[in-house]
Amino acid sequence: MDINPNAPVSARHQITINAPIETVWQLLTDIDQWPTWNAHISAATLAGPMQPGSIFRWKANGTGIFSTLQTVEPHRHLSWTGKVIGTHAIHTWDLEPIGDAVVVTTAESFEGWLVRLTKGMMQTTLDTSLVAWLDNLKRKAEDKL
Repeated sequence: MDINPNAPVSARHQITINAPIETVWQLLTDIDQWPTWNAHISAATLAGPMQPGSIFRWKANGTGIFSTLQTVEPHRHLSWTGKVIGTHAIHTWDLEPIGDAVVVTTAESFEGWLVRLTKGMMQTTLDTSLVAWLDNLKRKAEDKL
């Protein structure tokens, strides 16, 4: 699964993390623990196994989000869809091992009536959020070494 390239708001960001791919994958897929390393997430609960179709509820920057896992390819790719009032999101994570490091690419698209009304603000929010998420993931994964 990939983001919607025709969505009114989308972003793709990348970072290199100097940690084993297993560590990065574990941090990404232990959804209940996201609040312990990502300050923008205040709550997260996965209601089921880490597999397509499982749902999770989480709160990011004060907004409650209902998400459904779409793709789970261990140590390689993770994606989900999410819904918030007036917004439908697709979020993806791709991991590529490079020697002892991992190149992590995350992308997200937003569409819906609220996105069309607040496109500029939503674009800034999305870019800021993805960069912060990558920075927090890098810090936590590298701290585990």
